[in-house]
Amino acid sequence: MNAEGKRAWVYPKKPEGRFYRYRTQLTWVLLAFLILSPFIHINGNQFMLFNVIGREFYIFAQPFWPQDFYLGVTAMIIGVLFITLFTSAFGRIFCGWICPQTIFMEMVFRKIEYWIEGDRGAQMRLDKQEWNNEKIRKKGFKWFLFFLISFGIANVFLAYLVGSKRLLQYVTQGPLENISTFTALLIFTGVFYFIFSWFREQVCTIACPYGRLQSVLLDKKSVVVAYDRKRGERTQGRSKFKKNENRAALGKGDCIDCFQCVNVCPTGIDIRNGTQLECINCTACIDACDAMMEKVDLPKGLIGFYSEENIEKEEKFTFNPRMKGFAAILLVLVGILSGMLFIRSDVEATILRLPGQLYETRANDVISNVYTFKLINKTTGSFEDVHFKLLSHNGTIESVTHENITVPEKGLAEGTLFIEIPKAVLKDEKSSVEIGIYSGNKLIETTTTNFMGPRSFR
Repeated sequence: MNAEGKRAWVYPKKPEGRFYRYRTQLTWVLLAFLILSPFIHINGNQFMLFNVIGREFYIFAQPFWPQDFYLGVTAMIIGVLFITLFTSAFGRIFCGWICPQTIFMEMVFRKIEYWIEGDRGAQMRLDKQEWNNEKIRKKGFKWFLFFLISFGIANVFLAYLVGSKRLLQYVTQGPLENISTFTALLIFTGVFYFIFSWFREQVCTIACPYGRLQSVLLDKKSVVVAYDRKRGERTQGRSKFKKNENRAALGKGDCIDCFQCVNVCPTGIDIRNGTQLECINCTACIDACDAMMEKVDLPKGLIGFYSEENIEKEEKFTFNPRMKGFAAILLVLVGILSGMLFIRSDVEATILRLPGQLYETRANDVISNVYTFKLINKTTGSFEDVHFKLLSHNGTIESVTHENITVPEKGLAEGTLFIEIPKAVLKDEKSSVEIGIYSGNKLIETTTTNFMGPRSFR
């Protein structure tokens, strides 16, 4: 903010350096994954799809159903714990390197701004000048490209929500044939345009709650982008660089007060004031400071990845008990999720006794119970000739509604069946029976249900 308490527009200088090159390379990989994922199909399955309305989900081309919600919850808990552990150890580096907001803002929209309006100084001069032909041309062209990219981003996200095939169908049919979807698309476009053209870094400094977690998760052992104040300040503090001056003998710090770390910061903070929630660990200040240190023939690393103990006591990074606790819980949850994924079946079977119905005694002392069944196929292939067998008791299962049950791909089959068991086999009035579901001769799922019998046969 400025002195009047209003927003101070941030004009970050275009970053350069090794970390920026690493971020750029990682950005191309992440953007390619984000844009291509909904348009890649493996065995007819979209690589990534989150169709909440249609209750259809694909992750790495593997189908998941609402019945797999427990897997999603476990995965989300693992994700939260991983971010918590990672933040405790390395700060907000996720925000600067992986977060879509930062990637789009710094690596897409900001680069377009540099290309059209120039670097920091040129942008400031352009904003201060009157609306002449140059300003109208540059601003108009920039805003037009921002809108096109926002529209493209909205389409990509729509492909994740409704499927790329349906999206291409909408495009072929035209907006007038799908006016409600097109209206929603324009709303999303407006949101993205607003964020990246005006709201910008305020998403990270105001809206995002993750930055505020740092004050809870960080401690003296956490490695973050930090300014080495002992080396930068020494006894006499910072001062401008002068040739042929022995700064160490005079007690002056290595910081030459060039403000390059401030000018290059995308959130407009001064890293020399210590760790702040606005810092997204993008490392732009490290590159800027190293470049200046090299020019004045001073050692690099005045700003770098340090912990507070590393700066004060020169101690190396170690896992503290809290990090070890997070890591242990994380490993346990990963093991549980792996086990659940391993035992996850292609078919989910539910067999329940018909409400309000008692058992029936038939000829030859056979006890009969009536059930409803529901079979959900989670795969993209159908199951033919589906039938049931008793695995735990001697008895028979007879389907009422269908002789040859077929469970279609990504569909379900429902019906009614009778389970008949000789009363001599029953040991209690309520027995648990195990049922196998077969497709032909292949066992595709097992389930259990309760079987009721006469009270006298305990």
